[in-house]
Amino acid sequence: MQDTRLIPGTEALAVSAAARTKKLSSQRQAPRLRRPDRAQTVLEPVCLDERLPADHAVRTIWRVVEQLDLSGFYDEIAARGSDPGRRATDPKLLVGLWLYAAVDGVGNGRKLDRLCREHDAYKWLCGGVSLNYHTLNDFRVGHEKLLDALFTEVLTALTDRGVVRIERISQDGKRIRASAGSSSFHREKTLRRRLKEVRAYVEELKRQPDDAPGESARRRAAQERAAREKQHRLEQALALLPELQAARNSPKNNKKDRIKAVRVSRTDPESRKMKMADGGIRPAYNMQLATDPTSGAIVGVDVVNSPADSQQSGPLREQVERRTGRKVKEHLMDAGYVAMAQIDAAERAGVAVYAPLPLGKDGQPVTASRWDTPGTTAWRTRMQTHAAKEIYKQRAPTSERPNAEFQERLGLRSFAVRGLRRVRCVALWTALAYNVIHFADSLVT
Repeated sequence: MQDTRLIPGTEALAVSAAARTKKLSSQRQAPRLRRPDRAQTVLEPVCLDERLPADHAVRTIWRVVEQLDLSGFYDEIAARGSDPGRRATDPKLLVGLWLYAAVDGVGNGRKLDRLCREHDAYKWLCGGVSLNYHTLNDFRVGHEKLLDALFTEVLTALTDRGVVRIERISQDGKRIRASAGSSSFHREKTLRRRLKEVRAYVEELKRQPDDAPGESARRRAAQERAAREKQHRLEQALALLPELQAARNSPKNNKKDRIKAVRVSRTDPESRKMKMADGGIRPAYNMQLATDPTSGAIVGVDVVNSPADSQQSGPLREQVERRTGRKVKEHLMDAGYVAMAQIDAAERAGVAVYAPLPLGKDGQPVTASRWDTPGTTAWRTRMQTHAAKEIYKQRAPTSERPNAEFQERLGLRSFAVRGLRRVRCVALWTALAYNVIHFADSLVT
């Protein structure tokens, strides 16, 4: 058997080595670390233009913005020549900021304000121009007609260059959460009581002395502005009640619905409760998009506060034709848009409708009805053919892509603004950003 003991005469050496190792390990010096020194002065040459890669998305956005006709925005500027007042912020910068913010999924003026001070891409856009969230928010929702014209300009450029074709369009709607809570909907009695309370509060603010202790001028102005806005929204809600009540009393509604009192939101009177994709019922707006199946570009956009899609096909098709000056020949839509009057009007106007036939009580498509007109008959006959079914297959991939991209990439999961006019502005910014980022190469000459 082999002896596994140490070689004779080396036991003392082994014990001595172990002792030295133990002593050294107990006397180890502190580790050498690199620690931050935030009090040091750093002299760093900075060039904003060199910080961003040449192929950065913000550069692409800016090249497109430089091609756009923004004369309408410049016409509204009051600061001119030697007139008193501070200089206005260049609309080109504000357009570029909100387009890139939409591409980056930023939908909040305060967040954009912070990014303009902290993020290299936004700092590059600003180029040393200071901004605040009031200026950003006001510009975002204060130019609906100019934004609409800008969207038309981009669409016209894509159409003239052969990128977009208008002969066939695909339409889809998406209900987007409004900036209102379900508990903000009240009957007339509650709205009048709250309006009385708000008016009393406004009068109380007016009676307070300008030098009230603990009140800064800025805080006082913010309180007064918030109170006036709340009063305006309550007055708007009460003004909408008669129209909504008349719509509810329509003979088309059943008796159970007609006897219910109308409720309107005190925070966003133009929003309506709608059934969402997950089955829940929440305050929302109905955004309508028309898309070109050939290129995937958005060719029409609108926002309504009606939950029903059935009456939206005609108006959006007319909008597309008005923007481009071209005739829509084929219109793809899902079952939610099937309304016989709308289909008949489209067919009589020379537009071939591609929409699924409604199902009968037996679960089979209704291929004929005694109420059919020549237009609806032509539609029913067409949808029974193999060719029509193949064309209709283009609807889902064409329309679902922008809807998904609006939500996941562009961040439009809910509206942070209130009122139809402002909501339409946000929808236009998002649709404009979608077309710009996808077709930038075709827009830059």
